[in-house]
Amino acid sequence: MATPTSLKATLTTLVIATGLLMAALPSHAENASERSRERQQARDTRQDARQDKQACKAGDNKSRPECRQDKREDKQDARSTARDIKRH
Repeated sequence: MATPTSLKATLTTLVIATGLLMAALPSHAENASERSRERQQARDTRQDARQDKQACKAGDNKSRPECRQDKREDKQDARSTARDIKRH
């Protein structure tokens, strides 16, 4: 049978451990939401490159090879920008 002193020590340890766990949760949630915003910003950057190609194809001022080359350059720039966004 447990003594009142050992029960009190166990309860105190349990309360401290619970408090430490609860303190760690908000910081993890903030970090996850920040990462989520960064990933969304990177996706938006890549989507802009896709929209640029569609606009190029819709306009008749460039040939298809010129539009493809522009898209390649835009995609490369978008990848680089997306990487930079994710690294911060």
